[in-house]
Amino acid sequence: MPVLTQPKFNPAEATTGLVVHGRHDGRFGDILSPAALNFIEQLAREFSHRRAELLAQRVARQARLDAGERPDFLPETSAIRAAQWTVAPIRDDLLDRRVEITGPVERKMIINALNSGANVFMADFEDSTAPTWENVVNGQINLYDAVRRTISFTNPQGKQYQLAERTATLMVRPRGLHLDEKHITLDGVPVMASLVDFGLYLFHNAHALVERGSGPYFYLPKLESHLEARFWNDIFLTAQDLLGLPHGTIRATVLIETILAAFEMDEILHELRQHSAGLNCGRWDYIFSIIKKFRRDPGFIMPDRAQVTMTSHAMRSYSLLAIQTCHRRGAHAIGGMAAQIPVKGDPEANERALGKVREDKQREARDGHDGTWVAHPGLVGLAQSAFEQHLDGPHQIHNKRRDVNITAADLLTVPSGQITERGLRHNLDVGIRYLGAWLAGTGCVPIYNLMEDAATAEISRAQVWQWIHHDETRLDDGREVTMEWVKTLLSEELVRIRGALGASFDDGRYPQAANLLEEIITDDDFCEFMTTLAYQQLD
Repeated sequence: MPVLTQPKFNPAEATTGLVVHGRHDGRFGDILSPAALNFIEQLAREFSHRRAELLAQRVARQARLDAGERPDFLPETSAIRAAQWTVAPIRDDLLDRRVEITGPVERKMIINALNSGANVFMADFEDSTAPTWENVVNGQINLYDAVRRTISFTNPQGKQYQLAERTATLMVRPRGLHLDEKHITLDGVPVMASLVDFGLYLFHNAHALVERGSGPYFYLPKLESHLEARFWNDIFLTAQDLLGLPHGTIRATVLIETILAAFEMDEILHELRQHSAGLNCGRWDYIFSIIKKFRRDPGFIMPDRAQVTMTSHAMRSYSLLAIQTCHRRGAHAIGGMAAQIPVKGDPEANERALGKVREDKQREARDGHDGTWVAHPGLVGLAQSAFEQHLDGPHQIHNKRRDVNITAADLLTVPSGQITERGLRHNLDVGIRYLGAWLAGTGCVPIYNLMEDAATAEISRAQVWQWIHHDETRLDDGREVTMEWVKTLLSEELVRIRGALGASFDDGRYPQAANLLEEIITDDDFCEFMTTLAYQQLD
């Protein structure tokens, strides 16, 4: 257990340039205390400029990709890849990560997930939380209570929820580097959202977690390079110094969910080696990233989303490379999300869904993954069973997969398949349904027995943009995907959704979502992240 030291944090060193524009009374005020805000301010003043530089580097890299550049393993870091080194020893409560459940930072969800029987719960401020001010601050309140085991919830019917004696290890995913928090500004400029999520959680809970024998554990989303991992590592070092936490108290798992990060897995682990808790195959954002990064390249036109599976060559290659890289460095390799949820009232459909999850998790365990993700408590036992068949201990880091030899060509092989009207309509349908719920404040939405979040919705809209903007795109029946036809289909899908949802249609903001989706998919410029544009319309 880390030994706490004298903190270097001095609230008096911060200035008064930080302003909260959302409500901060009651328990909101407890979370947004002057000391907590001053901590955020000190981090923001030190790291905001570097963050701007990293985002500018992303733009420059995209310009090179648009001009035809193809990514490859970096020659300047070959010595790091060739050297023998490992990450820091694994913390005791992170040794066994066979099943991890993820979900938004909503109060009942946190209780159910911690009680689910999973080894780890990742509380998500990112893709499964719509970042309204209420959601963001209430999420911090909920986690504060969860860390201290005082969290409880009573639903309108009087059912009570509270923590069981044994709960999952808690991890937290802050929002990505590209996102701002408009409700907190520093010298008139919105503060980096990831610093708000990370900083508030760390400030309020790090010492309490250490005293309980755990620690502040994070998931880092959407990194595109080892320089971004270095950025986070420097944030960790500074934050730990400010709070009197020994270096290495913080541990972080990086989601390899961009195609560029796949070429820098060794380097990312190396940058974070004192704080590393391994890598995760964020499959849905990874697919989105491939479409996004090669959006101008007619050689990278993807088939229907449903046909891009983890058994396709590129996806399997990326998964195997993550396993080999992590195990060589003494770190966990966590598999991808099972988006399926149990199907109520239809035993046959439910068994088909469970069969897909079972097959997926057995493949991950056979390949060498140390754990996996599920989105619903009902899938925890199934995933555990799949991994228990192949693991004779808490993980299989000993399985080095020396037989694996992944090249750049393997990672850049475009999955084969067809583009269909059904796939096109499904993308528009999911895009409207998800955005409509997101704009109304819900970031994790069950649609057609799948738990959709921002990542899967991003795939849907990115595919439609890609299909519209390449003349080479044809459906399986030979028809061209034109802008005018897609606009017509959008209108038809909105009408169909209204009929399907009935009275609950008014609970979302679906017409607004359809208009926003049309704007995104018909614009000549590709919107880097749908949620950055939608955030401007979020309350």
